[in-house]
Amino acid sequence: MSEREVLISAGEASSDMYAARLATALGARTGAKFFGMGGPRMREAGVELIADYHEVAVVGITEALHKIPTVIGVQNRLAREAAKRGAALAILVDSPGTHLGVARRLKKNNIPVGYFIGPQVWAWRAGRVRVVKRLVRRMVVIFPFEEKIYRDAGVPVDFVGHPLVDTVRATMSRAEFAAQQGLDAGRPIVTILPGSRPNEIAQNYARVIAACERIAQVGNVQFVHAAAHGLSSGFFARYARPSVPIERVENATYNALAAADCAIVASGTATVEAALLGTPTVVVYRVAPVTASILRHMIRTPFIGMVNLIAGRRVAPELIQDDFTPEAVATEVRRLLDSPDARAEAKAGLAEVRAKLGPGGAIERAADIFARMM
Repeated sequence: MSEREVLISAGEASSDMYAARLATALGARTGAKFFGMGGPRMREAGVELIADYHEVAVVGITEALHKIPTVIGVQNRLAREAAKRGAALAILVDSPGTHLGVARRLKKNNIPVGYFIGPQVWAWRAGRVRVVKRLVRRMVVIFPFEEKIYRDAGVPVDFVGHPLVDTVRATMSRAEFAAQQGLDAGRPIVTILPGSRPNEIAQNYARVIAACERIAQVGNVQFVHAAAHGLSSGFFARYARPSVPIERVENATYNALAAADCAIVASGTATVEAALLGTPTVVVYRVAPVTASILRHMIRTPFIGMVNLIAGRRVAPELIQDDFTPEAVATEVRRLLDSPDARAEAKAGLAEVRAKLGPGGAIERAADIFARMM
């Protein structure tokens, strides 16, 4: 089997994980050699990185403005390298703000583009679906409701299920986790996931800590911070409050979520992880005020949290932007902690979400599709 080269590109941490697994699966099928943009997971999978996703990763519209020259530089670098190597295929993973520009450049060089985890045209910027139709040879999606949207727009599309179905597993019981972390398994545990990027944490974390302070005042609650990879304990020191002891854990997110009675989670991939583990969740998020003002006129969905979008109804409370206050978070968490019925209802809703995410094997199905494209 002759060795061909494939551009594979991921623009953030979760995409890096998916792209690494996809490169491994596709390499096993085709013997291809991979290069592109990503992070540590892709590097470990043998992808030759010519750009690091930290160069382009950012949250928010106004926050992204200062990154525009850097993003254009990365787009040009990826497209130039793909043309130089005569790439047999380009696989772009999520991050449409960067990757649609890459796709536009690749089309000029007649390099076929497959897109995994596409633009959220169902949520905002619906016009992007026309751009996708023009630039992308095949879309591979991970949420069931996306397939009809792209198909109705004339985009060749396959729904493969969510990659996290195969990987989100706790490796220890609540009692084992509590013993390992010096917690009391008989007392309530609240796990917090405030985001993975510095600018997300700047918007979210202080409010979450203030909420934890209020929760602690009316109950013997323990708090666990499941820290994102690459953010040091020193980064969070400025937010510490002596009245709120928080156990910080690294590389233990799934165990921390599975052991929790309730979780406070920044909107994003982590809400899907919490759903797969059946952990009742309060979804929170905040962006800069100017970004929020713009987005209010663009967002087309009744929900922001992915678990609610997948369910098609509110299965987890959402506290977004001005609704995201310490008082509101504390109220929702206490409701879940104090009411077995509320927790049972939340768990039933999350089970619905889990059922809609597919049977597992999403990466293998995606690899089969992209292998056929080659």
